[in-house]
Amino acid sequence: MVDKVLELGAPIFQNIVARLCPNLEEKRKTLQKNIRLLKNRKEDVDEELRHSGKKRKREVEYWMNNVENIIKEFETLEPISSRFYHVFKRQKLAEQLERMIEEATELRVERRDFPSGLFLEVNESVGPLSLTSQRNGQAFQQNLDDVWTSLMDDGILSIGIYGMGGVGKTTLAMRVHDKLLNEPTFSGHVYWVTVSQEFSIDKLQTDIAQALKLNFSCGSDEKKRAAQLFQEFKKRGRFVLILDDVWKRIDVEKIGVPFERDGCKLVITSRSEEICLYMCCKKIIKVNTLSKQEALDLFLKTLDCGEPSLEVKEICKNMVNKCGGLPLALITLAGSMRGVNDIHEWRDASERLKESRMRQAGMEIEVFPILLYSYQRLRDTRLQHCFLYCSLYPEDFRISREELIGHFVLEELMERRLNLKAEVDQGHAILNQLVRACLLESDSYGKLKMHDLVREMAIGITKDKPRYMVKAGLHLKELPEEQKWTEDLDKVSLMDNSIEEISPGTSPKCPSLSTLILRENPLRLIADCFFTQMCGLRTLDLSETEIESLPNSISDLVKLNALVLIGCLFLVSVPSLEKLKELRYLGLSFTSIKEVTQGMESLTNLKCLSLLCDGLKMIPTGTLRRHTHLQQLEWPDHLDVPMEEVETLKQLQVLTCRLNSVHDLNRLINSRRIFKPLYFYHITVGSQVIEKETEIYFPRKLLHFGEDVLKESSLDTDENKLSEDIKNLYFSRSGLSGCLLDEFPTLSSARNLKECTIEREDKIECIMRLEEEQQSRGVPFQSLERLDLTELPNLIGLFKWEAVAAPLPHGTFSCLRWLRIRGCHKIKKVFPQSLVHNFHNLEYLDVQDCAQMEEIIEDDENEGVDITLPRLKSFYLKNLPQVKSICKGKMLCDSIENITLGGIKNIKEFPLYLPLLDGQLSPPSRLALIHVIGDKEWWKSLEWPHHNAKNVKVKTRK
Repeated sequence: MVDKVLELGAPIFQNIVARLCPNLEEKRKTLQKNIRLLKNRKEDVDEELRHSGKKRKREVEYWMNNVENIIKEFETLEPISSRFYHVFKRQKLAEQLERMIEEATELRVERRDFPSGLFLEVNESVGPLSLTSQRNGQAFQQNLDDVWTSLMDDGILSIGIYGMGGVGKTTLAMRVHDKLLNEPTFSGHVYWVTVSQEFSIDKLQTDIAQALKLNFSCGSDEKKRAAQLFQEFKKRGRFVLILDDVWKRIDVEKIGVPFERDGCKLVITSRSEEICLYMCCKKIIKVNTLSKQEALDLFLKTLDCGEPSLEVKEICKNMVNKCGGLPLALITLAGSMRGVNDIHEWRDASERLKESRMRQAGMEIEVFPILLYSYQRLRDTRLQHCFLYCSLYPEDFRISREELIGHFVLEELMERRLNLKAEVDQGHAILNQLVRACLLESDSYGKLKMHDLVREMAIGITKDKPRYMVKAGLHLKELPEEQKWTEDLDKVSLMDNSIEEISPGTSPKCPSLSTLILRENPLRLIADCFFTQMCGLRTLDLSETEIESLPNSISDLVKLNALVLIGCLFLVSVPSLEKLKELRYLGLSFTSIKEVTQGMESLTNLKCLSLLCDGLKMIPTGTLRRHTHLQQLEWPDHLDVPMEEVETLKQLQVLTCRLNSVHDLNRLINSRRIFKPLYFYHITVGSQVIEKETEIYFPRKLLHFGEDVLKESSLDTDENKLSEDIKNLYFSRSGLSGCLLDEFPTLSSARNLKECTIEREDKIECIMRLEEEQQSRGVPFQSLERLDLTELPNLIGLFKWEAVAAPLPHGTFSCLRWLRIRGCHKIKKVFPQSLVHNFHNLEYLDVQDCAQMEEIIEDDENEGVDITLPRLKSFYLKNLPQVKSICKGKMLCDSIENITLGGIKNIKEFPLYLPLLDGQLSPPSRLALIHVIGDKEWWKSLEWPHHNAKNVKVKTRK
């Protein structure tokens, strides 16, 4: 009866619900898009960490934990219902969605505030901050000693280091930082923050908070944030805060730094002695230029050409004299001459250097002619234009190579090549040349940046021809004044500002403007007249803005080559693109558009179409056939696109999509054998939806087999095919069974496979079978670096022996660095002692939650010999109730850095070999920590392979 009443009253109740909780579905979709972007960014961080082997910064780890928490919360949200008895739940859900949207938006903004990199190279680092070779000249050493003496003097609380740009202030501060890491006085509480020319109190407070792993609970109120910082610093006791590149006076107490407190030390670097005085530095140290001999030594060291001839050395001396002892100038000039052997070229270079002139008010006149000369020595105008393009990014911004190369292609700054792979190779070659010329700096993760003086020089060049206007990362809330939008402008960068609106009446007259970058602004409105006088515009980048609809005037930008709208979460409307017949790149991923843009069929020159949009209803039949020049194509997982249309795309080289079946995958693989092979692909096969990354050229080749897709393929006669160049392979509930190598024989010859993840597969038993004929199949997994096995209830091991003592092919798993086995309850051993040599590159071993695991490394030869894993850094054993032994002999791991143990009570002996140091047993030199989870008494009762090992001091955390 109640159900009948509810059924009759449903329309009324739905009306009530709709009024009480409006736009609930829209809010959920908005949150979903934010979550998707956060997942993508988190995966980017994971990717860098995975390949670098480095430890991420605490603030980044804190950010990632927050992202994981909000993702988990999103995944557990109740489904939306309109039934009457859910009204109050819906009200609660609406409040929850609003809160989560706000949190997700804040997390996206926080991710932009990692300009100094994602991983430890500053405070909290266990290694040196300075990546460059150390200078040990007499003056440098004296300055280092002076700073150190002041730091150890309780009467000196603040130290100022000043000198002209490029003289080595930051290098000196880095060396101080590195030395402090091993100084017990400050217990590792050393924090590095780069301030730069354009800063705000809010930004500086945020950067310091991130260094302290502090999450502000008081919003944007500067006084409350200062109080919270103050309290956090007090908890740390003695600490050193290094503020690099200070341009203006900073009231550190207003920021929240307890300046006058005992044990608190402040170190600043600045180009101005006045800044040091204004900030009341008790010790001020000037970094002078190098002596002639030190300058010549640095120049020849950077040149790296052995002992030069007498004539070349004389020219080197003349060049060194031109540099005035400035390290940046010496390194840059020597870098530009590296590899020059012909004496005529040396003489010519010397004459050209004499003629080099550049006058720029407010800049170090001594260094700029040198930098300008290094720029001019690039000779190739394409190289020069690529270099100048890098200045469009904010100061101290670290840029990924892939992003830069993608923009070089979009902007047509490089020579055209026959395929994307060749263009990417050309891009890397150009960037390598710029790095070798010391005009770009490369960090240990491959990211690139410009030294601030080099960037100033580049911006100085672009005040003439080509003419740029660069106002990136300056916290602007409005567009630059109209008089700055001159008619001869070529490129304008306003990225990473706070511009919310381009108001009606704003219409700069810039007929020559080719590139306009407005990305990463909270931009909601663009006046329709804004683009009317930009008839030459070729690249428009509005990505990650908050724009809802584009002005109609975009329809008349007939020379537009690239329209980048990726990450515009609120974008629902794009005007007709029918006239934009020159358009090559259209990026609409992660927007809210629901229909393919009007006029799409006219874009016959389109090379890249990115359509990863959750709300997109369909791609009309026949659309793809018209775009015969497509090289890159991305469509969302919920859409079905006829394979016969994809097969017609002869130029296709980058594909991100979902395919319905293994049959469709095989058709795709066969078609690419006829046409150009795919350079990049991220393909899901089946119904499982996974997050995609969108970068113009992101060098991955990933296949993901989704739910039950392999069960379905077993019903037909299709063989399970893989491209032989696959790099990343992922299975999740796909129906994978038996032996992985039997299911996919192509893996025996897949020499590029780097990563393999298998999770939640009920029927898989092993990775490969070992039999006498195995050798003839090739060498499977010879390049595999990462293997992740999770929740595989029937997995009995990595190997299944079909013959006694069958050999493992030489080279199999020889590159494996990372192995994780979790929730595999039938497996009893990881690998036998006889195959340890195949795993000699293993760096990370994680075995958890395996109910029947008995022994980590099986003593299959009953010899109890010692096990050597020379590169093992991290070792995790948790929740293994049946495990009785790690290995029978000693375990030699000289590279071990951290160990985590818990839930392994049946292990009676810990076999880690302890080396002798000065005749005494000691832990391995790199071992930082043993983390013991759970029973402390068990840890105390462990036996070690040395009778007096318990006397050795090992840092543990329980």
